[in-house]
Amino acid sequence: MGMLMNTKGQVTVPAEIRAEFGWQAGDEFEFYTDEQGKVYLKPVDDDLTKGERFVRRIYGKGTANMDKTTDELMAMLRGDD
Repeated sequence: MGMLMNTKGQVTVPAEIRAEFGWQAGDEFEFYTDEQGKVYLKPVDDDLTKGERFVRRIYGKGTANMDKTTDELMAMLRGDD
């Protein structure tokens, strides 16, 4: 059974599948892929808040200029030379 994605990137999960798994509006899901490039949809089933899940997902992915002072960072952001 195929479904079209709309311009917002949304795809409707057919009613039969929602009913079979007990999914309702407001349920949260996560997507992941396997080595073959298949995409999977899985309900979030932990006790974390949405914010905690976000922090867990991005933790350690940022970069920082730890060798610069606050003044140096501010000058860099302003484009001062």
